[in-house]
Amino acid sequence: MEREMRGALIELVLSDEAPPDPPTRIDGVVVGTIAGIGEDGSPLVSYDAAPTPQRARSVVPIDEGHREFDVALMFEGGDPTRPIVMGLMYVPKRREAEATPTTPPDPTVATPVGTTAVHPTAERDGERLVLTAEREIVLRCGHSSITLTRAGKILIKGAYLSSRSSGVNRIQGGSVQIN
Repeated sequence: MEREMRGALIELVLSDEAPPDPPTRIDGVVVGTIAGIGEDGSPLVSYDAAPTPQRARSVVPIDEGHREFDVALMFEGGDPTRPIVMGLMYVPKRREAEATPTTPPDPTVATPVGTTAVHPTAERDGERLVLTAEREIVLRCGHSSITLTRAGKILIKGAYLSSRSSGVNRIQGGSVQIN
């Protein structure tokens, strides 16, 4: 990546065009792109005000798999040479009929802008955590699991189940089968 940065700088120096003067201060959010990962593991970002990719700090994990993803950038003290990646640009979920991913999405990897993958989402506001997925959500630990399905089924599996309540412990359903 260092060679690519030097090559871009050499091309810029040898070109007949004078580079535009970079702004002395950038306030607000700028949309940039992950150009790669530096030797120290920091993201390299490109954006309109920078002729070559710049090293950035990040508030979210960024790795080589995020190359060419659009990101939201802010600048420490407004300094255009000190970008901070605030996050990956969100891709809204498309309707199921339009979204036809060929492989199941990896929930740990964000989708670049312009693709159609449908991802599970998690929303947290300090009061409540909402997990959303298209087909099912599975919580698993050892030999136990809780599965929520699209059809409305809740499957609880384990070697030992205990249900305790200080108030009413109610079981309600169309029919209740015990053993």
